[in-house]
This record gives sequence, structure tokens and C-alpha cells, in this order.
Amino acid sequence: MNIAIIGYGKMGKAIEKIAKIRNHKISLCYDGTPSAHLLNDSNSDVAIEFSQPHSAFNNIKICIENNIPIVSGTTGWLEKFEVIKKICKEKNGSFLYSSNFSIGMNIFFEINKKLSKLLHLYSEDYEVTIEEIHHKEKVDKPSGTALSLAKDIVKNKMKKTWILYEKKIIDKDKILILSKRYNNVPGIHVVKYESKIEDIKIQHKAHSREGFALGAVIAAEWIQNRKGIFSMKEVLDIL
Repeated sequence: MNIAIIGYGKMGKAIEKIAKIRNHKISLCYDGTPSAHLLNDSNSDVAIEFSQPHSAFNNIKICIENNIPIVSGTTGWLEKFEVIKKICKEKNGSFLYSSNFSIGMNIFFEINKKLSKLLHLYSEDYEVTIEEIHHKEKVDKPSGTALSLAKDIVKNKMKKTWILYEKKIIDKDKILILSKRYNNVPGIHVVKYESKIEDIKIQHKAHSREGFALGAVIAAEWIQNRKGIFSMKEVLDIL
């Protein structure tokens, strides 16, 4: 399979390494938004996009418009997600998005959903806190993964809304997201339910970027001959 890598930072390099191990050819490595001419000349079967929030929309759009299935893991641009969905449907394209491609994290998402469902009847008794820790180079804050975890809790009626930044005083109807940035931390996410009588905590800790890269390459392999809009739930057959 010929893979175009759009966004050739640390994640792009990790994806290149994993793709070659899995016997794929890197047909294009580009650190900006590629032109239609460049994309078509690359003869790519699929594109994997990990760039910056300000460029993700254009990167995804140009791939869809040129009939190249695209897998994206860039966060911080989702205010334009519905526009991309519309373009993908109009062009009969192939698009797969996830805020986190780690196989373990996608299982963690499901554990988080189940826990919030089990506790939603007792939501008045628990305060919910999400803590996310990443490397200093990470642009978005909070992480897209932390927001996905919070949204899943809200959908299960555990809480009404959530707070996006660190605050000392919080309302019981809100989820506090603590964002921390240190050197050389691939990613840690902790969801904690605290009450007067007990605490419940679940945690996912990534040891390197390779887990994210592997998931992205697996997603690219999966989407190659499919049409539509997908997530890692379809790739991992999580119903």
C-alpha cells in the first residue's frame, strides 16, 4: 500500500517507521498542505494526517476532493468537522477521524462510557475530574482525548457540562479537566470519580508514540477500499 504522510513531525516520523515495518511504501511525506497535483503524482492509496489545528481542515479536504482515503488524528479543528462530513458525502469519499489511535485508549474510551453509565444514577454523590498530561510541544489544551472522555461522560448524563481549564472551585454539575505539560510525556489520561465515601479512578498511560502510530497505520489499512465516514470503533469492531 502506498501511504502519503501529511504532517512530518514526531508523529509523522513514527508513522513512517511503523508503516515500513508493515511492508508499506511511503509515497509522500509533506509538512504543509499538498497540492492536488502533488497528491495525484504520488500515486497514494491512502493518506495519514497528523498536522496542526490550523491546517487540518485543508489537508483533509484536498485528499477527499482528490479521491484519496484519509485518516486524521489532528485535534483542535473540530468546529469544521460537520463541513468535512458534508464534503465527504458529496464526493463519496473516505474519511476516518480519531482523537487517539491507540488501541488501548480506544478500549479505555469504552471503559469510561461503561463506568459513567453505571454511576449516572449517583451523579450527585461524585465529583468527576479528568487529568491529562502531555509533552510541552502539544498545541491544543485540553487534549482532544480528554474532551472525548468528557463528552462521553456527559452523553451518559453523568454531568451537564465540563470546564476546559484548571480552576480551584468547581460546580458539581461540571467536569474539571486538568491539563499539564512536561518534557517527554507521550500521554497520560486519568478519570477520577470522588465522593465522601470512596474514589474510583481509571488511567491510561502511553509509553511512546508507537502505539498511536500503529493504530493510525492499521486504520489506513482498514479504510483503503471503503467509502464513508468512520472512527476507530469500526476499525476495532467496537459496537
